[in-house]
Amino acid sequence: MADQAAIDKVVSNLHWLGHDTFRLDRPQGAIYFDPYEITAGPQAALILISHDHFDHCVPEDVAKIQGEDTVILTESDSAGKLSGKVKALEPGQKVTLGDLTVQTVPAYNLNKDFHPRANNWLGFILTVDGVSIYHAGDTDYIPEMDQLHVDVALLPVSGTYVMTAEEAVAAAQAIGPKLAIPMHYGAIVGELSDAERFANSLEGLVPVRILPKEG
Repeated sequence: MADQAAIDKVVSNLHWLGHDTFRLDRPQGAIYFDPYEITAGPQAALILISHDHFDHCVPEDVAKIQGEDTVILTESDSAGKLSGKVKALEPGQKVTLGDLTVQTVPAYNLNKDFHPRANNWLGFILTVDGVSIYHAGDTDYIPEMDQLHVDVALLPVSGTYVMTAEEAVAAAQAIGPKLAIPMHYGAIVGELSDAERFANSLEGLVPVRILPKEG
């Protein structure tokens, strides 16, 4: 686990672009998670796409930030919709790209059918500058989360298609990150109030930061 100074430095360069979309700025090139409804931005060194739903895998949005050397890591359904340096992965794989590592983990629903476990859709643990960032993808609070050890956890909170704020609170307590950041609200489903309820419920238990929407 990284020290607080290292976490703060990395998170200071992490931008929430709405829904499940994040951009991490680095001198070596930006890293994007699930680019959706983005206007533009720095060219991507790496794009991580959790699954092929229309609000996560958007070839038109990918094209806005993709260059000749951009690497895309995703699952097989999304890989079929994209071009360039695309690698299809399943949960449980690890990829090293220069000074970065990406570990894929499961993301699925337990009590609804939007994200079946059998699809092998993804969450990601990105380790950058010694700091591990978990992007949960579209998921419920699943048993595999109990085994995670990460510095920063990006967790969905809206309910309907993913876990509710209350379920995300339980997930955050099980994971025990040094910082939790809510996502999957403010577009399609979920409101700022879900993120605030998540933060308020974890007060004194897990530090939470609600990032302002950018872009």
